[in-house]
Amino acid sequence: METDEFWALVEASADGARTPDERLAWLTDRLAGRPAAEVVDFALRLDELRGPVDTWRLWGAALLIFDGFCSDDSFFYFQTWLIGRGRAAYHRVLADPDALADLPEVRRLAGRPMRDWAEDELPDWECLDYVADEAYERITGEEEGLDDAVEARGRELRCSPEPVDEAWDVRDSNELAHRYPRLAALFPLPGRGRAPVWETATP
Repeated sequence: METDEFWALVEASADGARTPDERLAWLTDRLAGRPAAEVVDFALRLDELRGPVDTWRLWGAALLIFDGFCSDDSFFYFQTWLIGRGRAAYHRVLADPDALADLPEVRRLAGRPMRDWAEDELPDWECLDYVADEAYERITGEEEGLDDAVEARGRELRCSPEPVDEAWDVRDSNELAHRYPRLAALFPLPGRGRAPVWETATP
């Protein structure tokens, strides 16, 4: 499975799906109908696409959306959520994280406290990470067999963020406003009118 086919599957999963769970079920069923080697390919393509967006540049943007609460796990699954938006959105945000402000899914969250966000609105798609595991188990009957298959190819899947770009103080409100003017216009900046609360790794 090449990258083009990966994107085609991810984007097709949104057709007619009303919830993230419906997309996941569709993807799992489609993958489970393919050879096991293609399921491994899917997992590897997902991992490869994670790399370019595993950056402090994107983490800072995610912090604005999450009102300063964006742990390692939250950012890790924010990456899969972004991949789930499709190829065009992924590449726009990769080039400029402030382009998140153009996504309808992000704009719908603006001006609303996180406690009012519905579960299927959260910019977090953790379960996309498990689609290949479930499909592989269905095909082979092997629990956790996907990891062994990936290792047999000389690879290891990421399990947490490890940004490799230049670190900067993602807690600096002025820097956030400078780097992400459109997002800052949609979401209140930490420290303006209230005490900031941060939940993230420190660069």
